[in-house]
Amino acid sequence: MDTLLNTIMPAPAIEAGVALPNQSNQSFIVANTKSIELAEVRDTHIIPVFPATNEPLISHYQLIESVADIVLQEFPMDRIMEPSIRVSHPIKGRIPEAKHKKASELEPWEETLYYERMMFTMEIPTITSDVAGNQLSLSIGAVKAYNLDNVYSKRTNMGQQFKLFIGFQNRVCTNLCVSTDGFLHETQITSIGQLQYAIRHLIQQYRIEDDVKQLSSLEKVHLTETQFAQVMGRARMFKHLPEGDSSGILPILLGDQQLGMVVKNYYEDYNFSRSRDGSISLWRMHNLLTGANKSTYIDQFLDRAVNATDFVVELTKDITGSKQSWYLG
Repeated sequence: MDTLLNTIMPAPAIEAGVALPNQSNQSFIVANTKSIELAEVRDTHIIPVFPATNEPLISHYQLIESVADIVLQEFPMDRIMEPSIRVSHPIKGRIPEAKHKKASELEPWEETLYYERMMFTMEIPTITSDVAGNQLSLSIGAVKAYNLDNVYSKRTNMGQQFKLFIGFQNRVCTNLCVSTDGFLHETQITSIGQLQYAIRHLIQQYRIEDDVKQLSSLEKVHLTETQFAQVMGRARMFKHLPEGDSSGILPILLGDQQLGMVVKNYYEDYNFSRSRDGSISLWRMHNLLTGANKSTYIDQFLDRAVNATDFVVELTKDITGSKQSWYLG
């Protein structure tokens, strides 16, 4: 769809006098990434290949194009913002004629470039919900990380890895809220047709009402200061448990530095810090976790986002008495 750049229309004001940006906020992820425009991805990035056969992989632009196609078909009455794209790990090269030149002597047209990892999100500002005074808007996107593909195989029909998601973006802080039901980790895609089928299936099976209900329920459940301290302490302990002792425990995927950020923001975050008595709602804790997740590399971002939701849902079940969690036990 070469008209992609013209098809995704800037979102108009939802209410009179309220102007919306043309593009979703770029800060949904920040770690080691740079913002990039769709036209640059389309026009200047080379397409990686399977080295053994020189057959092309599905490119970043084809992924964005495929998602946009399906989103426009599935939400024909809604406004779709332009995709916000972030990339990392540049793979640089040069054309054969410039192989003997010093790097400082290269002309722009003699250089080649693509990025090993890319993530993007497309916001649908006409589908919104309010949770604890935070406006959430539906967002759809994907991750492509070539480092996860077996590109050196002699077979070109091996499945490529794509991570697709549909969920909500918190406009207050740009955090992405992604549940298990809104996440698809697909490793068997070998064609654009299969990719589009996977995207459509994910969107059609996703239940917006259920996800909003789950997110809203987190505001009604609170951890005391003592419970918060225990949860964060055990989250750090988990990585060091003997293998047998960790069996059956939901892992926490955030690193120690990110968990430290959660604790720091428990005291300092403007939007999601503790209450005066030290307690914190699991909605606020969820946002502290997803906020810390912004410092994750692209290829692990969605896995950790889903894990953050699973983690607070497990804590909710423990506090409400339906299921015991090791982190609070």
